[in-house]
Amino acid sequence: MRRPTARLRTAVAAGVIALAAALLSPLAPAAAADPVPLPVADYCGGRCADILPPGQNGNATLAQILLHKALGTMPAHASDQLARYDSLVAGYPGLTDAKVNDFFNDASFGVPAGQVESTTSPRSDVTITRDKKTGVPHIKGTTRYGTSYGAGFAAAQDRLWQMDLFRHVGRGDLTPFAGGALANQGLEQQFWPQAPYTEADLQAQVDRIRTTEGDRGRLAMEDAQAYVDGINAYRVQSKNGRYFPGEYVLTGHIDSITNAGEIQPFKITDLIALASVVGGLFGGGGGGEVQAALSLLSAQQKYGLEEGTRVWESFRERNDPEAVLTVHDGSSFPYAQKPENPQGTVLPDPGSVTAEQLVHDRTGAAATAAAANPPRPVKQSMSNALLVSGAKTASGHPVAVFGPQTGYLAPQLLMLQEIQGPGISARGASFAGVSMYVQLGRGQDYAWSATSAGQDITDTFAVELCEPGGGTPTTASSSYLYRGTCTPMEKLERTNAWKSSVADPTPNGSYRMQVWRTNYGIVTHRATASGKPVAYTALRSTYRHEADSIIGFQMLNDPSYVTDARTFQQAAQHIGYAFNWFYADSREAAYYNSGLNPVRPAGVDAALPIAGRQQYEWQGFDPVANTAAYTPPAEHPQSIGQDYYISWNNKQAEDYAAAGFGMGSVHRGDLLDRRVKPLVAAGGVTRAQLTQAMADAAVTDLRAENLLPELLAVLRSAPVTDPAVAAAVDKLAAWQAAGTERKETAQGSKTYAHADAVRIMDAWWPLLIEAEFKPGLGAPLYDALKASLTVDEAPNAGHGPTGAHAGSAFQYGWWSYADKDLRTVLGRPVAGPLAEAYCGGGSLSACRDVMAASLKQAAAANAATVYPADGTCAAGDQWCADSIVQRPVGGLSHPQINWQNRPTYQQVVEFPAHR
Repeated sequence: MRRPTARLRTAVAAGVIALAAALLSPLAPAAAADPVPLPVADYCGGRCADILPPGQNGNATLAQILLHKALGTMPAHASDQLARYDSLVAGYPGLTDAKVNDFFNDASFGVPAGQVESTTSPRSDVTITRDKKTGVPHIKGTTRYGTSYGAGFAAAQDRLWQMDLFRHVGRGDLTPFAGGALANQGLEQQFWPQAPYTEADLQAQVDRIRTTEGDRGRLAMEDAQAYVDGINAYRVQSKNGRYFPGEYVLTGHIDSITNAGEIQPFKITDLIALASVVGGLFGGGGGGEVQAALSLLSAQQKYGLEEGTRVWESFRERNDPEAVLTVHDGSSFPYAQKPENPQGTVLPDPGSVTAEQLVHDRTGAAATAAAANPPRPVKQSMSNALLVSGAKTASGHPVAVFGPQTGYLAPQLLMLQEIQGPGISARGASFAGVSMYVQLGRGQDYAWSATSAGQDITDTFAVELCEPGGGTPTTASSSYLYRGTCTPMEKLERTNAWKSSVADPTPNGSYRMQVWRTNYGIVTHRATASGKPVAYTALRSTYRHEADSIIGFQMLNDPSYVTDARTFQQAAQHIGYAFNWFYADSREAAYYNSGLNPVRPAGVDAALPIAGRQQYEWQGFDPVANTAAYTPPAEHPQSIGQDYYISWNNKQAEDYAAAGFGMGSVHRGDLLDRRVKPLVAAGGVTRAQLTQAMADAAVTDLRAENLLPELLAVLRSAPVTDPAVAAAVDKLAAWQAAGTERKETAQGSKTYAHADAVRIMDAWWPLLIEAEFKPGLGAPLYDALKASLTVDEAPNAGHGPTGAHAGSAFQYGWWSYADKDLRTVLGRPVAGPLAEAYCGGGSLSACRDVMAASLKQAAAANAATVYPADGTCAAGDQWCADSIVQRPVGGLSHPQINWQNRPTYQQVVEFPAHR
């Protein structure tokens, strides 16, 4: 049979588009006046705003996807918030309060007269009204069931395909559903090992909330069931009406001509699977203790036991006195500190550690992809918050600019909505698939938001391996000693197979994922310790409790519960994940750190692996339900009425130990603190000023702002005689004087001002750190510490924890180490210094020579080397290398936008009145 000609293929494609347009385009509901079945007070007075790019609509029919691919057209409200979000980069210097809504949505309750785009009533007791500007659903119910049902229906209207994808991600079976693309393999390999639940495990979590959390637990599960019912109603209607997301056709689940096929019904247990993904991404903390042990061993091997431990502790920076704090009033909240006499620490024997193998039995495409796509460690610590108390604002009311940075996806993980019904009154953002409540947003007279906190709620235990029959154990043994008894590990497996599809040309393939589960968590590594075979396991306090936090969100949405800052804090106490929560109403700004912080026995060092023995378990530990004693609310960092608050995943308070490396004297939280503190000192802070502080920090290079003064001081400590070095110094100094921003010369130019200085810094930083630290530390220790904390996370760094084109930058890096070391070499005071001086062995002249040599090398690197080509950018394109890409999780793609280190969903709020 002959292949069709190009003309014929074009004609066929046009015919498919026309047929799809006729059969698969949904009928828009008729517009009407905005029905308001419940009287709802809105105390924000037009001073609440929000933004969530690229747009509210995350569903596209097959016709819309094909037209998008062919002509670049976009469904309504799929990308209409992207340009406004992007334009703040150029627009913030001239921002005024009157112009805030040029860059944000009006987040008032309801839909103004004349702005109703459509109304839908999936039941007689609920109406979904969408506005013309953004298409955000305003869900208003007269019954509790109808309200939650409407939330589920609206979520499916906007995110059905995405919710389906992520319930499969949570279950570890994405590739059979969506195909074997490398990205799909990576997602299921990232998330399933963290929460490898069976269906019985998922159901047990539902049952636990329903039976052990009292009236609110029962109500939460009733809301969840109504929400699922609403999803399923839209699922059936869109399938029958042929306006379901086109990805179901492109992945082979539904036939475009006959409509044969099915969208599988949603269940409450899907919500648990979805919650495990969200919690794993943003609400965890701790872990990494095996790698920490390896870097400690390396330090001890180089320096000896005592001095090596001292050196390692100086890099660990558990409680650095120079770290920027969220609670800065001197309050102390001791947690997870290094004990005076550590007990139960189990370090592996040198050279004995192997990571537990996850993937087995690869066939077909999976075999060829094995080496090319190792899963990226999930380590997401993002989001920021800026709040100023009323005593320091122009209006006398608190002002807040805050939001979560959940990554740039198309569509976003978050979606906007307003929910009004019995016991619920809120507008804001919710994660698709668990949006029966608003999770970050505003109520009638208050607003709240969160940042990832990351305190240590995950511990690593070393379990001694054994053989049930009394034989000699090896590191491959699948039984372990639990409270004196040789106990079999539970083997959990998932075999995934896929075939190629229209959207995914990856050929057929399969593999098996396997983890071993113990009473102390999931096996992550195997080793020997003092010659005995052990398995290292990771135990997270929120494991088996993925959806328990629903109670806290229910309270935050309940206007009868949250009436002031204190009741807000009480609601946040019911959230088990590690988050920093922020609150503002017309009278108070407040903060609370949530999380199930386990109570450890005295002497246990949470920063290193712990012996899997009963005397070192969490106090009150029950392995069946994974419950324990937790630190009481009073011991969590918290505050009401502090002059201002900033948070960018920085240290929360004095003595609240960092869960990982990198909480030292330079942190990206400094970018906020340096801007908000002088505003507060001057007083009269406005919404526009606080937004400007955030936006300016969002385009500033942390290394240049915080480290360039010291770097230049070292380089200029003697005359710079090398012309190449002198030229580079002049360019860096000019950039510093101009503000160290990574911004275009003019809006739309896609060329940076001070482009050479930016390029030099990007090339210089990794060379500088290696030249500064590697000679003194030695290669083994330097490499081990790099494995615990990456050296650099510049905006263009594809190797960082967040990957390329992701916006978030400068969270992870050796900024603090360089700062402390350079100040030591310069003879400046340093609180909490490193154990020794490293640059040039502590000699200023030798340090200057090291810096000059590395700077000369960096200055000579051309742009194509510093910014290599990727799937998005040509080699040498500096602006493009930094740019943010909305990563498609469906059939639509969006234009790149300027780099900005900023929350994905963001609110700007100021309440002038209170109930």
